[in-house]
Amino acid sequence: MQLRVLAVGKIKDRALASLIDEFQKRSRSFLPIEVHELRSMEQLRGRVDPANWVACDERGEQPSSEALAGWLGDWRDRGVRSVDFAIGDAHGFSDEDRKAAQRVLSLSALTFPHRIARLVLVEQLYRAGTILAGHPY
Repeated sequence: MQLRVLAVGKIKDRALASLIDEFQKRSRSFLPIEVHELRSMEQLRGRVDPANWVACDERGEQPSSEALAGWLGDWRDRGVRSVDFAIGDAHGFSDEDRKAAQRVLSLSALTFPHRIARLVLVEQLYRAGTILAGHPY
């Protein structure tokens, strides 16, 4: 199964971009992760797969790492080929966006800058892949 992280905005901090790249590389043998930087919410809305996407939003569910792995395992077992995880701009998602998403995921009750949220999401997707593969993290 392919995972795509679609995020509004560009990572300019090289150290942060390097960490994101590292988790992408580690995830290749478990659940490949692509990261796409988009310019606007309109572009993001046009790129998400309407059948299989997760909105990252503070009003969403806060699953454990194991529960997130369970989501991915369930989709994989049902034959879902790809899932998009969307990180919006500073204004977040509208009510309509959240209703259109298959799941709404909150990474934390804390508020993160979008660039940090991207790192946390990619790391957690990598961790979910290791859990599903039965590997120690």
